Amino acid sequence: MRVVRLAFMLIFAGLAAQADQREDYLDMAQRGWSYELRTTMIGRDMAIPVRINGRDMAGAALCVVGEKPHPETRTVLNAFRGLIGDIYGKPLPMRFAGSTAQGCGAGRVVLLRLYSGRPPNSALSQDVDWMNSAFGLGLPRGRDYAAMSPAMAQTFFGHLGQVTHIMVKQPGPSTPGKLERKFYRSILVEELFQSFTFGMDVLKFDRDARFVSKLQEFPVNMGRMPWSSRGFMRAILGSNPVGLCRFDVFMLHAVAQSPGAQTNAPEFIDFIDANYERLDALSAESFADARFAPLMDPECAADRRVR
Repeated sequence: MRVVRLAFMLIFAGLAAQADQREDYLDMAQRGWSYELRTTMIGRDMAIPVRINGRDMAGAALCVVGEKPHPETRTVLNAFRGLIGDIYGKPLPMRFAGSTAQGCGAGRVVLLRLYSGRPPNSALSQDVDWMNSAFGLGLPRGRDYAAMSPAMAQTFFGHLGQVTHIMVKQPGPSTPGKLERKFYRSILVEELFQSFTFGMDVLKFDRDARFVSKLQEFPVNMGRMPWSSRGFMRAILGSNPVGLCRFDVFMLHAVAQSPGAQTNAPEFIDFIDANYERLDALSAESFADARFAPLMDPECAADRRVR
């Protein structure tokens, strides 16, 4: 009888854990994907419709400009391309177009500008000017833009289609140490994930509560620390998971399969709730796939202090 009682206790404990995970996932999906856009770039043509649907990223092409990918960067990019191809059922081709964006073409493009030194603000401004012309974004011409962080991304909607721009700092030509590898991997994974899912940042104020998603960020005060300083890197790495959590992979599957017109609408959350078990099984398989290991953080819920 003792063995039977123990078996029932284990079953109930497992069911309770599954219920807790489902509740956590639905709560995080609500916080990261159920939103309205209330701000826009000053001067933008407001007649251009904005429709948020992560499925639109299926069949996109990754166009790299600026510096060629560092080997560490290339490892992350290839793993992400594999993950997107596996989940969306369409390949994510990648090519290097040189120093400027003009060679990227005007199809479904994700423009990735890589740099390792000071932020190339002049090149960023030229990228925006080119996208403005190629996609009919309706932005004022001749403006100067500047990087506000070492990794930033934005999707632009225009009369002639949409285009995503990502600008990320990568390692320099020297071999990066353990801290540098983690930092550059982390910021690149985050921008790629958010660009392909349209998930929003979620502030996390409880230091002791476990992390569920890469989208969560614990606020840190970095003052005026240089982006390449070890203090800055430690602060960033301590603010959220290094890679994707299993929930994040769950959301990639959800975005890829949602039949709704938009993936920031209440109907998207309803779809996740109705298909939770199937999406959870798919995410478990993808998260454990060795091909995608460079993207994942197996210790997502662990202590975030960086030593």
